[in-house]
Amino acid sequence: MLNPIVYAAPVFIALILIELALGWRRQANTYRITDTVSSIGLGVLSQVVGLFTKLFLVGIYTLVWQHAALFELPQNAWWVWALALLAYDFCYYWLHRMGHEVNILWAAHVVHHSSEEYNLSTALRQTSTGFLLSWLFYLPMAVVGFPPLVFVVVGLINLLYQYWIHTRQIGRLGWFDKVFASPSNHRVHHGQNDYCLDRNYGGMLMLWDHLFGSFVDEREGEEIVYGIRGQLKSWSPVRANLHVYAELWRDCRLADNWADKLKVWIMHPGWRPAAAIAKAPKPAYDIGQFHKYDPPLAKGLATYGLAQFAGLFVLGVHFLAIEPSLSLAASAGYALLLAGSLWVLGGLLEGLRHFITLEGLRLLLLAGAIGFSQHWLSPSAIPSSAQYLALSLLAASLYALLRITRQPARTGTAAA
Repeated sequence: MLNPIVYAAPVFIALILIELALGWRRQANTYRITDTVSSIGLGVLSQVVGLFTKLFLVGIYTLVWQHAALFELPQNAWWVWALALLAYDFCYYWLHRMGHEVNILWAAHVVHHSSEEYNLSTALRQTSTGFLLSWLFYLPMAVVGFPPLVFVVVGLINLLYQYWIHTRQIGRLGWFDKVFASPSNHRVHHGQNDYCLDRNYGGMLMLWDHLFGSFVDEREGEEIVYGIRGQLKSWSPVRANLHVYAELWRDCRLADNWADKLKVWIMHPGWRPAAAIAKAPKPAYDIGQFHKYDPPLAKGLATYGLAQFAGLFVLGVHFLAIEPSLSLAASAGYALLLAGSLWVLGGLLEGLRHFITLEGLRLLLLAGAIGFSQHWLSPSAIPSSAQYLALSLLAASLYALLRITRQPARTGTAAA
């Protein structure tokens, strides 16, 4: 069975282009090239990593279902699917809420909130480490007896539903905002304004937020500031996924007693041991001093990055499509090539000079991988015509890189 994301990917991009066109028409563009490349790139990386970790989540769920299910729920009954959709949303609510209230879970979830824009590309900005603990929150469904196939499908429905609510182009929707997850109440969820923090967790329904006191309406007249308190200030997918883990580990090492070393991981985000505060103090956060991360780039470099990412996106979808037919070694090699390319592209879009050399090497490595794909991808080799086209584009890319990087850097990246 073909990975459903392969079918969804063109729809995601088409809707992003529609939102972009609508924003231009309204003179309310919400896209920046660098931020968009970063967000979608994190989505690609999440899907690539997910190919190697999905059996972990589904495997544990299936094991518990086989040995601890209280009821034998029929897989072909409509009411089982309806109840499963409701149950999944309930479990998701608590995973999502704890992802904002427990440090170790926030370390995984923070990826999704680190964009300082809010648009459909933000929806694709997903974690690559969430699989480590997220499975715990769905085990109640296995114990009740929802079959694994039902669990997987309703999870996909829940995930896909949440795509459309990541936009500023759709306003308030009246009663709908009170009942369902919507652009209005999810904008609140992504804000770093005081009233927005830790609110509106529902994936599809606002029922759980109303029941457990976490619902709040979007305020008229108060502009929402997106992003996280303690800016990421990077386009690196590696840093986006690991920076909070690194901060927690540092505070754990600075703590002077075992109780605080443990509490670092399970307390709410922002909590720090007294010893860590004394040894490595942080300034108080002032939202009034917030400025979007926007490093100076050579003229044309943002556009170059977008063009390169378009190619990587196609390769990412190609990998998702052919992965079942690949050997483990070929899959791992393809995944590392994609992950490394996204990392290099992130550094390049930060204007870091040493990444220019790395980008040149990346283009040469990618050319070699494509040129010899019939050896390491067999029987899923790239067609010869596509090889020639890709190699020609890579040669043009190397020429463009050399010309662009001779230009002086300037502040401000191009809007998408």
